Amino acid sequence: MIEPPQAPAEPPQAPVEPPPAPAERLPQTPAQVRRRATLAGVTVSVLLILAIVFGSRLLRDFDSALLPYAVATVFLAFGVAYRYTVWVSAPGARRLFKQGWRAFFSVENFRKAPTALPRMIATYLGFQKFLGARSHARWAAHQLIFWGCVLAALITFPLTWGWFTFTSSTGSGPGYEMRIWGFKVLGFDSLNIVGWLMFHGLDVAAVLVIPGACYFLWRRMKDRGAITGQRFAYDLVPLIALIVISVTGLLLTFSSIFLHGGGYEFLAILHMVSVVFTLIYIPFGKFFHIVQRPAAVGMQLFKYTARRKAGDAAPAAAGAAGATGAAIGAEGSDAGLLACRRCGRPIDTALYVENLQGTMRDLSLGFDEWTEYCPRCKRVLRGNAYLSHVKKGFK
Repeated sequence: MIEPPQAPAEPPQAPVEPPPAPAERLPQTPAQVRRRATLAGVTVSVLLILAIVFGSRLLRDFDSALLPYAVATVFLAFGVAYRYTVWVSAPGARRLFKQGWRAFFSVENFRKAPTALPRMIATYLGFQKFLGARSHARWAAHQLIFWGCVLAALITFPLTWGWFTFTSSTGSGPGYEMRIWGFKVLGFDSLNIVGWLMFHGLDVAAVLVIPGACYFLWRRMKDRGAITGQRFAYDLVPLIALIVISVTGLLLTFSSIFLHGGGYEFLAILHMVSVVFTLIYIPFGKFFHIVQRPAAVGMQLFKYTARRKAGDAAPAAAGAAGATGAAIGAEGSDAGLLACRRCGRPIDTALYVENLQGTMRDLSLGFDEWTEYCPRCKRVLRGNAYLSHVKKGFK
C-alpha cells in the first residue's frame, strides 16, 4: 500500500489563545447576595405569618400563651431562608443545587430508576447509613437525636401555629378530638395508650434526645480529635441546648404529676427561653446542617443518575469497539467512568468531573485539570514537584 505524501511541516506559529468561553452568569457581589437573601427571608417570614393566621382560622385556634414560640419560628424562617440563599449563591453549592433539582424533575430518571429517590431519602435522611461507616455508636446517638427532634418538631410547630387543637365535648375528658385546621381527624380516649402518647409525645422525644446529646457531649470532652478542632459556641452550645430543652420539658411533666404544679411557672419560663434561643440559633450555628442535608440527597441522585447514564453508554461504545469494548465491559462497575490521566484508575463519571471543573473555573482557581487525576496521583505529582523544585534549592 502506498501512503499519501505527507504535507511539509509548517513553521511553528505563536500559540493561539483559545476562543473565549460563552458568556456565563457573572458572580454576584456580596451586596447583591445580601439583598437577595434579605428578600427571601422577608418573603418566607410573611408567608409563614399568613399560614399561621389562616391555618388557625384567623387566630381563633391560636393559643396566646405560645406566642413567644410562634415569634421564634418566624425569626427561624427568616434566618433559614437568608442563610440558605447565601449558601446556594456560592458557585459550588449553586451548581450542585441545580443539578440535583434537574435530576429530581427528570422524567427519564424516574422512568429508569423509580425507586432511586425514595431509597436515597431513606438512606441519607432517615437512617443516615453513611455515619455507620465511621462509628456505630455515633450512628446510634445521631439516630436518637434525629428522630427525637423530628418527633418534637411534628408536634410543636403545628401546636404553636394553632393548626392542631385538642377539644373535649364534655370539657374535662376523657374523650378528646384532634382537629387540624378545624377539621376532625381523630377521636381518642385520654386514659388509654393512644391518649397517653398524644399528650406525652414531647416526653418521648426528650427521652430519645437526652442520651444521644449526652453521648456527643461526652465525646467532645474525651476524644482528642474532637477536642482539637471544636469551638464552644459552634459544637458544645447546640448539645447543651438540646439537653436543657429536654430536661426542662420532662421536669414540667414531673411537676404537674408529682409536685401538683410546684415550680411549674419557673420551669415553663426556663423551657421557653431555651427553646426560643435554640430556634433563633439554628440558622447561624451547627444545626444549619439540618437544612442543608436534603441537598445531599440531590447531589447523590445526580451522581447516581450520571453513573447510570455512563453505564448505559458503555455497552454501546463497547459493541462499536469490538474486542476493546469487550475488555471495557468486563470492568463491571467501572464502565463509563472517567479514568485518571496518569494511572488509568476510574475517578468518577464525566458529568460529575465536568461539574467540578465548572465550579473551579467559576472560582478562578486556575487548576481545574487536576480534577482528572485520582487522589493518589495528585499526591505523587505534588511530591515530585516538591522534590524537583522546592527541595532542589537546598542541595
